[in-house]
Amino acid sequence: MQRQELEAYLAQLLSVAQFKDYAPNGLQVEGRNQIQHIVTGVTASQALIDAAIALNADALLVHHGFFWKSEALPIVRTKKQRIAALLGADLNLFGYHLPLDAHPELGNNAQLAKQLGLIPTGRCGDQNLVWLGELPVPMSFDTFTRHIAVTLNRQPLSIGPADQIVRQVAWCTGGAQGYFHDVANLDVDCFITGEASEFVTHLAKESGVGFIAAGHHATERYGIAALGQHLAQHFGLQHTHLDLDNPV
Repeated sequence: MQRQELEAYLAQLLSVAQFKDYAPNGLQVEGRNQIQHIVTGVTASQALIDAAIALNADALLVHHGFFWKSEALPIVRTKKQRIAALLGADLNLFGYHLPLDAHPELGNNAQLAKQLGLIPTGRCGDQNLVWLGELPVPMSFDTFTRHIAVTLNRQPLSIGPADQIVRQVAWCTGGAQGYFHDVANLDVDCFITGEASEFVTHLAKESGVGFIAAGHHATERYGIAALGQHLAQHFGLQHTHLDLDNPV
């Protein structure tokens, strides 16, 4: 398929125009026009770019791309090396941040729920990025933490009474610990995200809402893989997902 065709389809599929984000969503570095082989991964690191080039991919699709609002503008050092590698290989880079978090079927929150067996019941928070749901079978906080550890193959940081029963759950993948302020006021037993900040310990203990930081990468590796699989099935593209582990 053509690059512009893929970009237009993804913009519509992920409702890109509806989101206020910290980085551009869509084509971030232009490469070749014809696309047959796509590679997906969480972050456009040098290692992922090099692996995609070695596979002779035509497009690299990631959740964490380039040109964040908080980063310096000059294209130097690691940023220069990454972009030079993409341009040298004529490799397209597509990045989708919040639109990929939020998609009702392919998104990170939807896919994490699928992995953990959560039943979504609603959304809340800024741009409806926090998902609400329930466990089909209530379990203790300790048992639920162990279930997450086994499912994601990563030991999470958990703060809460081991014997507390978990029924109602809120979650938002990645670095969404700031939403815990709002979630702690809801009728939920536990909040799952990727990372933790110092304040969550006190808020968890004082609010009675358990907090689980299951890893930024670990909670966000399923959405981009699902997106690539969808494109492969819909357009007959070759798709390779590369999960380059990250302990954070």
